[in-house]
Amino acid sequence: MEEEEESSPAKPATTWRDRISEFKAEFWLAYNAKAVSHWILLFLSSLAMLVAFPASSLLSRVYYSNGGTSKWVISWVAVAGWPLSALILLPTYNKLNASMINSIVVITAAMAIIALDSDSDRELVFVKLLGRRSFHVVLEQQVMVSFFGFLFTSIGVIANHDFGKMSSEAVKFKGGESAYILVLVFGVITFQAGILGGTAVLFLSNTVLAGVLNAIRVPLTSIAAVILLHDPMSGFKILSLVITFWGFCSYIYGSLSFTPKKEAIP
Repeated sequence: MEEEEESSPAKPATTWRDRISEFKAEFWLAYNAKAVSHWILLFLSSLAMLVAFPASSLLSRVYYSNGGTSKWVISWVAVAGWPLSALILLPTYNKLNASMINSIVVITAAMAIIALDSDSDRELVFVKLLGRRSFHVVLEQQVMVSFFGFLFTSIGVIANHDFGKMSSEAVKFKGGESAYILVLVFGVITFQAGILGGTAVLFLSNTVLAGVLNAIRVPLTSIAAVILLHDPMSGFKILSLVITFWGFCSYIYGSLSFTPKKEAIP
């Protein structure tokens, strides 16, 4: 006796309209999973990364193209704004206890070890050591890295006598001394704003988004240089921008695909 094979009904083909509808549903599900304030802070933090870091890079270009010559000075400017981030930490240290002091010592020691190991992956160490415990702990790590960088570059500037050369460099700077001072001051502010934005993105979202935004800022800096500094536009810059946009869209789609869906009530 021959057994009749029951053929399963063919599944209807998924159209682009169905995929767009599914994407919209996943988007609103992910959006409603967090408070509105969370998304506002995440947007502002991401914007700070995408604006401040390219601005800092462009200011470095302006420094060199208008008469600046010292590599130590521009490196020192990048980390000299660490007190701005440290000021945000002060309210958390109003009531210090033994546990808080111990955490500060441990994190400081960890950052010193990272600084001594030139082959260490700072991002990987950051994730393994701190994770996403609290915003002030995440920011504390960034302040410690900037502080040790400030000490190191200060030694280099002093050894190279660049502090004494800054006055003569400012006189020869195109635009005058005021332009020279503004470039350095805004270089300090923009780099620290980028650090604060990156720290907030790490805390509010995850390291993947921070890495994606960090990659996006590279072609954005090139495009900004074309617009503001009149750099030549090449096909490679356009290609990098398209690939970056493609990667960012892939991240958004992938992150929404992992959003837990609510079970339908029968």
